[in-house]
Amino acid sequence: MTWLTTLRERTAAVPPHVLDAGLALLCYVLMAISAGAHNQTQPLTLLLIAVATLPLVWRRRWPLPVIAVCGTGTVTLTLLDRLGDLPYSQLVATYTLAAISGPLARLAGVAGTVVGVGLSFIGHQEKLVQLPIVGLLFIGAYALGTGTRARHDRIALLEERNRRHAEEREAAAARERERIARDMHDILAHSISLIAVQAEAGPVLVRSDPARAERVFDTIGQTSRETLTQLRRTLGLLRGETGSRAPQPDLDSLAALAERAREAGLAVAVEERGDRRPLPPELGLTAYRVVQESLTNVVRHARAKRVWIRLDWASDQLGVEVRDDGRGPSGANGDGGGHGIMGMHERVGAVGGELRTGPGPGGTGFQVVATLPLSGRADAAASGRGRPAPHGPASQEAQRARG
Repeated sequence: MTWLTTLRERTAAVPPHVLDAGLALLCYVLMAISAGAHNQTQPLTLLLIAVATLPLVWRRRWPLPVIAVCGTGTVTLTLLDRLGDLPYSQLVATYTLAAISGPLARLAGVAGTVVGVGLSFIGHQEKLVQLPIVGLLFIGAYALGTGTRARHDRIALLEERNRRHAEEREAAAARERERIARDMHDILAHSISLIAVQAEAGPVLVRSDPARAERVFDTIGQTSRETLTQLRRTLGLLRGETGSRAPQPDLDSLAALAERAREAGLAVAVEERGDRRPLPPELGLTAYRVVQESLTNVVRHARAKRVWIRLDWASDQLGVEVRDDGRGPSGANGDGGGHGIMGMHERVGAVGGELRTGPGPGGTGFQVVATLPLSGRADAAASGRGRPAPHGPASQEAQRARG
């Protein structure tokens, strides 16, 4: 830790205006003592020293006017041969100008200082030997101020980077919460709808078809257990449990999904065109959830008897279509207020896809058509979802820059 770092730490708690007033007073005392050592303590000398030092109180607010006033007082003292040893206030003003002023102000301040130093040596050829020392002092003060400005700029850059990282982490957390909320909606809405339909049919089937009633109650139990498992997995993600990241459902789970819908009384036909190929987990889960939510809406709202599920594999995209022969849009919008379809739009959009909903062919029933890209936009969308932003190094670097 350097002496400059120690000094900054010890003065950090002092209000800036108090620090500047103390600095101005210190410069006044030093220059007055220096003038006294040369038997120059007349009232005019003390007044000029005040002009050369007291403006430092406002050095942070008006650095260019301060260096101009301090320079005027210093040059006047020098021309009257009453300066003493060193222009302490002018060195401080030069440091401040270099540390906090813009390029034009710095240029004007440097030009004024050069002119002032030149004027100070007019008629004092015997003091020209001091010119290199004075020049080095001003160069050192300016260099120190430049270093301070660079350090402040670096801290500001790091703090801005930290702010962006914090916003990215917050956005990633919000996206993860939205994803978990959609998962819980899809799981609960689908499972509870199937259980409700089957539970209503169970008592009737017990009397008319006991064997089928037994299968219905087995399906209720199986659906309940699967729902509990998926909910535990989702809630485990909220608690950050690594063991909760079990494989999510995908297109391989469609057969079981369709079978549960059949047990609820729907005639479900599944058709697949093209060559199936492996999907990234996010795309597979999205396709599955689209079918699941569509079936949920059919069971809850459409009063349909038949459902057609079709997967269309193309070279660059996957089409997922779910169509029914029910009441049409007025009865199939999901959740009454459209939250189910809104959730599908969000889920499909998150992987770079598109979702269309509306009446089926000929205005009969309702259809949901999702188009999921198999490359390009899907990769870009997936790479930006849920990724935690960088954390730590930039903040630590900013702390080091301050210290």
